[in-house]
Amino acid sequence: MINLIVIWGLIILFILQPGIAHDGAEAGAILFVNALLPYLLPYIILTQWLLKIPMKSNSKSNWKRYFKAYVLGSFGGFPVGAVTVTEMVKNGELSRRESGYLLAACHAPGPMFIIGFVGTELFGSSIAGWKLLASIHIANIIFFLFALLILKRTRTKIEIPQQESKKKSSNSPLLDALKDSTNVIVLVATTVIFFSSLGNVLTSTILSAFTVDLGITKTILLAIFEMTSGVQSATDHFYTSRLFPYIIAAIISMNGLSIHMQVFVIAKTVNTPLLPYLFSRIWSIITVPAILYFLL
Repeated sequence: MINLIVIWGLIILFILQPGIAHDGAEAGAILFVNALLPYLLPYIILTQWLLKIPMKSNSKSNWKRYFKAYVLGSFGGFPVGAVTVTEMVKNGELSRRESGYLLAACHAPGPMFIIGFVGTELFGSSIAGWKLLASIHIANIIFFLFALLILKRTRTKIEIPQQESKKKSSNSPLLDALKDSTNVIVLVATTVIFFSSLGNVLTSTILSAFTVDLGITKTILLAIFEMTSGVQSATDHFYTSRLFPYIIAAIISMNGLSIHMQVFVIAKTVNTPLLPYLFSRIWSIITVPAILYFLL
């Protein structure tokens, strides 16, 4: 019942504010094309291609499998970590329990986005971008080591999902990689555009109903719904503030519902546990700005 009320309420808001909804969707589409697609698509295709190449045998060494997941998943941007981990589960390289912790540890923005877009364009310094990237990976590695301790204490034989036990080797890994990458990119575009539009409509509604600070309210709402829009809003309203780099770090660590929905949809395909992922987001929101403070 509550879901129906919320959905109908949002439909009414979109009908009453078509122009604002359109502006939000358009802004989301522009951000996707300019800030996400050029950095995300090539890496997703290459990662998928690599993971779909038939291997003679999966490594039985835990650290090799975990290292593979971290390297492939942590440097391609959102949601490459989720794509990598779920593909490794399908290949029988990770158990569901392992995938839950690795999903949390391998979740990071791409270097090109952080250094090129955030560092160079927003911070005005590629070095500052490198320091933000280092802060994110330091926080992730600490969480990753913590996850390894938990997995070591509860180590079990690798579980191959039943639905994948009859999986055949692909005859055309590149074509399969292109097909799966297309699905991921469509998912990313859909969530970015929808949540950008939704954030715009809700921001306008709240500003019309209450007397609140435009910059703070818009930035918080957009950051909750769509990370890139939140980053852009923070740049528009807090660029001259001394806290600007740490606000950006917190927004990127929070990710927004758009990215979370991407991860949830992808992880659901192999029933990956999501609780470690939720804990890792809280951990990153607290630690990444703090680490960046000491590095800047």
